[in-house]
This record gives sequence, C-alpha cells and structure tokens, in this order.
Amino acid sequence: MDFLTILGLAAATLTTSAFLPQMLKTWQSKSAKDVSYTMLITFIIGIFLWLLYGIFRQDLAIILANFITLIFNMIILWLKIRYG
Repeated sequence: MDFLTILGLAAATLTTSAFLPQMLKTWQSKSAKDVSYTMLITFIIGIFLWLLYGIFRQDLAIILANFITLIFNMIILWLKIRYG
C-alpha cells in the first residue's frame, strides 16, 4: 500500500468512527429526539454519492469509509424512526 492509501484509510477510520458514539448512545438511551431527520437524510444522500464516487474512482479508502458511515447512519435513522 502506498502512503496516500494509508493516509486515506487513516482519515476514513477517524471520520467514520466519529458516528459510533452517537449510534451507541441512541441505541442505549432509546431516544433520538435530538437527532434531526433533515440532517440525517441529507447526510445519508451525501454519503451515498461519495460511495458511488469512490466506486467509480476505485478508491478503497473512500469506498470503505462511506460504506461503513452509510451503514452507521442508516442505523441511526432506523433508531430515530423507532424511538422518535
């Protein structure tokens, strides 16, 4: 792996893992009242577009980061719908 791929994977790991505490807190507290639908949906669309971009560019860091971030945010959206 070259330096830029390692750099991208490191950045992807940090930015993707930033959503883990929110997801876990929402899951544990069974409350998502402070999470905005507009923010979640807008972000999910943006992440999906980044995922497509990464696929077309065949960039592993972009693909992995956005795929995992998309899953985390879909879970948060599901929790928001479930717990309101």
